Amino acid sequence: MNTFNARRALLSATALACLGLLAGTAQAQSAWPSKIVKIVVPYAPGGAVDVVTRKMAQKLTEQTGQSFIVENKPGATGTIGANLVAQAQPDGHTLLANDTTYSLLPHIFKKLPFDHATQLVPVSAYVFAPMGLAVNAGSKYKTLADLTAQAKAAPNTVTYGTGGPGTTPHFASEALGIASGVNFMHIPYKGAGEATAGLLSQTIDFQIASTTGLMGNVKGGKLRLLAVSGDQRLAALPDVPTFQQAGVPWRGVVNWTGLWAPKGTPAEVVQRLQKEIATAMATDDMKQFAQGMGAEPRHAGADEFAKLLKDSTDSWGKVVANTAFEKQ
Repeated sequence: MNTFNARRALLSATALACLGLLAGTAQAQSAWPSKIVKIVVPYAPGGAVDVVTRKMAQKLTEQTGQSFIVENKPGATGTIGANLVAQAQPDGHTLLANDTTYSLLPHIFKKLPFDHATQLVPVSAYVFAPMGLAVNAGSKYKTLADLTAQAKAAPNTVTYGTGGPGTTPHFASEALGIASGVNFMHIPYKGAGEATAGLLSQTIDFQIASTTGLMGNVKGGKLRLLAVSGDQRLAALPDVPTFQQAGVPWRGVVNWTGLWAPKGTPAEVVQRLQKEIATAMATDDMKQFAQGMGAEPRHAGADEFAKLLKDSTDSWGKVVANTAFEKQ
């Protein structure tokens, strides 16, 4: 074989090998999900992220015919679970579920174990829920004005619970205190579910959390909402005022839940996952679930979610800067 023919044969073999590799990759991607998909919730069971994610996992299981399971990996304000997913194989079978707390991480830690801006890819955000201030059904505080009046009369005696320092409920509660001109006492728990348990046992006075995590106990008559964030009252609880209607010049924040994938996850897999989430959110089942929790059953794709995440990260930076919080 002369040099020209040898070179042509080599190029042909290389091209065939590349085509075979691409075909194999395409086949692997089109087969997603090809095994159990693990969704890591970086908080203890029972909180808003956990509740919403379990419902989404159920819908994705029904739609794809493959099991989507939730694995709780709490600790360090969600960074333990987030880092686990950041280091996972980028094949779409290990995902991260989180909420607005994820956008707080660069502002509360001196150094993260992963690159917050690039190492996890935003896939979709869904179930946009206001945050509510809840008290025990037997609490002496009947209105938000009652609660803030007590805090003014006796600073640092009215207690609130959260899933830990640096979480969205923590800074939301601090922002409420600033807007009201009062000082509350923070009682951190290991998870939002444990904070709710503390409220149910009247160990703490109030809790600010996503309505998705509170509504079950509110409807069950165990908790009572004194106010909700946003500009409008909840359709499910029209008698509960917004914070502004309750007399506090604070709009509050809206809590969203979303999914991330490790950097390097094939675009086709991310697109398929977005499509499945959009399909799930369009079902009557998910709409009723979200609305029953006082949430908006909206879906935000990767581009919209990425912008939402950036805007949220920027705005939370300003909130944290106005508190006495020191980076961990």
